[in-house]
Amino acid sequence: MSGHAIAALFQRPHYWSDVWLQMDIIGVGSLPIVALTGFFSGAVMALQMFDTLATFGATAKTGTAVSFTLVLQMGPVLTALMMAGRNSAGMASELGSMAVTEQIDAMRALGTDPIKKLVAPRLLATMVVLPLLTAIADFIGMFGGFVISYFVIRLSPTQYWTSTYRDLRVDDVVHGLTKPLVFAFAVALVGCYSGLSTRGGTQGVGRSTTQAVVAASVMILALNLLMTQIFVRG
Repeated sequence: MSGHAIAALFQRPHYWSDVWLQMDIIGVGSLPIVALTGFFSGAVMALQMFDTLATFGATAKTGTAVSFTLVLQMGPVLTALMMAGRNSAGMASELGSMAVTEQIDAMRALGTDPIKKLVAPRLLATMVVLPLLTAIADFIGMFGGFVISYFVIRLSPTQYWTSTYRDLRVDDVVHGLTKPLVFAFAVALVGCYSGLSTRGGTQGVGRSTTQAVVAASVMILALNLLMTQIFVRG
């Protein structure tokens, strides 16, 4: 199914209206939870990093520690996990309901490819919006770290933001935005596969939804380990 869906991205017809709709559902709909996750993650990291850096007398590097942790690890992973919990489950339940009510079979009978019509638009939309949401989460997380650094730790704004962007390299940003592009395959394809393979009525839809979230989350963590190893060695 994954190979069929990826090939469908380059074949006509392209259901652009479905892609725009899914970008709205997946991207805009996930913005509040992603923003909250990024803010509180950055705030917690600032508190934790300050205590650690204070041991070495390097509290001025709090912004650097927050930005590196967010951009390279926590931002992509937490955003993808939130997307898995929200959108993989949504795709599995939506397609699962279509499968158990025989709407998928009806599409095949009418000559419409369900993979091209249902899976490919969701995959393309996730590939577009997940890196964008990750970038938003990273920035909001840095702002959350700034709030804690300014009001709790008492670092000056100049001290925090200078250390945040000065030590962050372009390669780090590229690595941090490459991960969500790969995670998008896990979020979309696992959710769609679980939905299309649903059997057993409404109980089957519930099982598929749970399986989609668990499988996508585990796959994201495994892919993160693999990609981190590749980037570190590279």
